Amino acid sequence: MAKESSQGGGAGAGAGGGGGGGAVHRVVVIVDENSNPFELGCATEVFGLRRPEVGRDLYDFALCSPEPRTLMRDGFFTLTGVAGLEAAEEADTVIVPNRPDVEVPRRAEVLDAVRRAHARGARLVGFCSGAFTLAEAGVLDGRRATAHWQWADTFRARFPAVRLEEDVLFVDDGDILTAAGSAAALDLGLHVVRRDFGAEIANAVSRRLVFAAHRDGGQRQFVERPMPEVPDESLAPVLAWAQERLGSPLTVADLAARASVSPATLHRRFQAQLGTTPLAWLTAERLSLACRLIERGEPRFEVVARHSGLGTAANLRTLMRRATGITPSAYRRRFGPGVG
Repeated sequence: MAKESSQGGGAGAGAGGGGGGGAVHRVVVIVDENSNPFELGCATEVFGLRRPEVGRDLYDFALCSPEPRTLMRDGFFTLTGVAGLEAAEEADTVIVPNRPDVEVPRRAEVLDAVRRAHARGARLVGFCSGAFTLAEAGVLDGRRATAHWQWADTFRARFPAVRLEEDVLFVDDGDILTAAGSAAALDLGLHVVRRDFGAEIANAVSRRLVFAAHRDGGQRQFVERPMPEVPDESLAPVLAWAQERLGSPLTVADLAARASVSPATLHRRFQAQLGTTPLAWLTAERLSLACRLIERGEPRFEVVARHSGLGTAANLRTLMRRATGITPSAYRRRFGPGVG
């Protein structure tokens, strides 16, 4: 199974909405002619809805378009009553247009709005074919990005200066993020929430969406992962059993014994169903638990390490920095109690 995500800047890179006080982080979606409604719906679901389950609004959300009336993909419906492109000038995050006709050039005024947003330091997000919009605007040259696999050859031929990664769900390159396909818009959206507000809130949003907070194969990505949905339910009881005992000295042999299989068979099942190894999965789950403990206010890293099964504070620091790019202390400053 191919790796599912690619992240360069660590959790603290780029613009964030939850790292301090002040105005609510503003997300603006640019909608253009023939834009895909599904990705627009994903952006609205993740960034545009009120969040009573977390006790506060996460983002200030708006749509904008270069025209008063915008015909959506294949003429299914017409979008009206949204702001003009000037709304993007005040955005902290700009989600650029995506559409199926990737060979058709984007409007000059849309590309100019993207360039201006990039120049002033806004975070840019492209869902699916939105990578074409970003590349046309020239902001992806020399940068990492992804796009839907069916357009990979076309994208490379048109934009050879972009470092395309086609075997991932999304790429986080700091201030520019791209998702590989339609459903991956949800993966990337939840990753942005996780980057801005931490694991607890990202998981609350994912539960509201009835969507896994993190679909991955153990890649370096900063989103807490709930128990994965697996095609073969034979692993599900083992995963649930292990998640209830993360603070215990579990080993791969323990997991195999619980599943009544050999360690080699367990390893094959993990690779086939989850795209990772039992040890990598167990470590990632323990790191997720450690993050939750820090977010909930446990000040002693030795206690966090012990209760999450990571052993010592030194091991916690090493593994967290390797997995997320930041230390436990930096994580606490960003996502601990009272932040935001």
